[in-house]
Amino acid sequence: MSEYDDDFVEYARIAAPRLRRTAYLLCHDWHLAQDFTQSALAKLFVHWPRIQRRESPDAYARKVLLRVFLDHQRRSSSREIVTDRVAERAAPDGRPELRVTLLEALRRIAPRDRAILVLRYWEDQSIDTVADLLGVSAATVKTQSTRGLNRLRDLLGADELIGF
Repeated sequence: MSEYDDDFVEYARIAAPRLRRTAYLLCHDWHLAQDFTQSALAKLFVHWPRIQRRESPDAYARKVLLRVFLDHQRRSSSREIVTDRVAERAAPDGRPELRVTLLEALRRIAPRDRAILVLRYWEDQSIDTVADLLGVSAATVKTQSTRGLNRLRDLLGADELIGF
C-alpha cells in the first residue's frame, strides 16, 4: 500500500462512525446509512491524494455523503416503504421518546430540507458551509432552514422543539 492508502485507511477508520450517524439522520435506516457511508468513502478514496492536499477531508466527505443521499432520493427505484420498528438504542438523555418522535418527524420532511436541518443543527455547520455543500445560496439555506423548522414545529408541536 502507498502512503496515500495508509492515510486514507486511517481517515476512514476515524470518519466512518460520524458519517454513518449523519447518514442515519438523513435516511433513518442504519443499513442504508452504512451503504451511503461506504459509497461516500469509496468516492473519497478515488480522489484521496487531491482531497488530502487541497481540501478539508471532513468537509469534502460531508459533501459527498450528502450527494449520495440526495442522488438516492432522486432515483425512482429508491422509493421504498419503511415500516415502523423499535429504535436500536435509547437516547442518552433519558428521554428516548423525544428522540424517536424527532427522528420520525425528520423522516416526514422533504429530503433537501431534512439535509439542511441535519447539517445546520445536528452537525452544527454554518449557513455558508451548508450552502456550499448543497450548491445553493446562503439565502436559500436560511429560507429552507426556517421552513424546515416550521414544518418540525407543526409535526411535533412548538413545545418539543425547545433547544433544537
